[in-house]
Amino acid sequence: MFVLLPAAAFAQEVPPAPASEAAIEVLDESDWQDLGIAIPAFATNADVPTATSAGSTGALGYSLAQVITANLKNNGLFKPVGPDSLPRPAFEEVRTPTFDTWSGRSAEMLVQGFVRPGDGSQLLVGCYLYDVALKQQLASAAWQVAPGDWRRAAHKCADMVYARLSGESPFFDSRIAYIAETGPKDRRVKRLAIMDSDGANHRYLTTGQATALTPRYSPDYKSILYLSYFNGQPRIYIYDLESSTQRLLLQGQNPLFAPRWSPDGKWVLYSMAIAGNTDIYKMPASGGAPIRLTDTPGIDIGGSFSPDGSRIVFESDRSGSQQVYVMNADGSGQKRISFFGGRAATPEWSPRGDQIAFTHVAGNFRIAVMDPAGQGLRYLTDSWQDEAPTWAPNGRIIQFFRSERGSGKASLWQVDLTGRNERQLQTPVAGSDPAWGPLRP
Repeated sequence: MFVLLPAAAFAQEVPPAPASEAAIEVLDESDWQDLGIAIPAFATNADVPTATSAGSTGALGYSLAQVITANLKNNGLFKPVGPDSLPRPAFEEVRTPTFDTWSGRSAEMLVQGFVRPGDGSQLLVGCYLYDVALKQQLASAAWQVAPGDWRRAAHKCADMVYARLSGESPFFDSRIAYIAETGPKDRRVKRLAIMDSDGANHRYLTTGQATALTPRYSPDYKSILYLSYFNGQPRIYIYDLESSTQRLLLQGQNPLFAPRWSPDGKWVLYSMAIAGNTDIYKMPASGGAPIRLTDTPGIDIGGSFSPDGSRIVFESDRSGSQQVYVMNADGSGQKRISFFGGRAATPEWSPRGDQIAFTHVAGNFRIAVMDPAGQGLRYLTDSWQDEAPTWAPNGRIIQFFRSERGSGKASLWQVDLTGRNERQLQTPVAGSDPAWGPLRP
């Protein structure tokens, strides 16, 4: 259970804050990328045991601040200072900060919060953002959470801070599906796995007896669409996350590739090879007759729908090499948009609709972006083999996988649209084919 509480529901939990609120106008990234943010341990009115993995309410308050600090640090836009080096405010200070304390520590922004027992085993977590120089509250929110969801409260708090300061949409409270890889290069075991956007709450969904490939979260987060090969037989499954069961959507003797959801979750896009010719199809997610969308010699492999569902970006070698094409959702209006040399593959439309990320192959494999007309090419990475980009819910960060030269060992990486902030996402084993889900409901 995870419930956003209205302001009135937690207004009496701690003393009231100043009523005025300052506006922040964000002009460009340089306005806030060096912003210092102090994030002390969250306060509690009584240090009592909880059913969380973090421990008592006091220990949980410390862990919440740690997660928020890591979230805001890892996106490369702020300079947060976490609870290790900061004094912990008293419960009464959460909404009436001692601003002189924080201005003396060169903090421009302050994130304070509280954690206390709620109904039953539930927990109440509050989060507040302050401008230290103006001595004003900028934003606040509170959530009632089940013990197992305490990290979501931290992600939601980080999302609130990120959105308020940057003017961008949030993305921390989201999940990632990927393919966990173990074993030697020629006998690799590939399992379906999921985790939070920061790598926590990792869980394997399949055993590895059948090879899993190219997962994608459904728009409502209830299921995962993925491709499976067992004894050479291709199958497309929909895995139900609530029941831990899966439903066979499509099975055939012919190779299948790259299943993808439509934005409304009603359709599944996929590709199928028949007699050496590969075309793109779509079919109802509930099952039913497929509709063929392409019918040209060569290899057409589906990429993804535009956010409004009206168009599809895909790759095709009909011109003689892999290139990026777009078409209407009914297959009409097919048009090539990549004309910059080399090959282009695995395109994926941004959630904002203004960019298409793809793998550009010209010697090395690099993650690149362009607009839907094929203009404005920009490289975001420069390594030996980076491929399969997938977008964060806010369309600002791209995740991909990187393969090591020689061993072929794959790992998950993230890079923002500037190309300057790149980091590896730690996973228990090697990882490929990442799929970033939407913001969690």
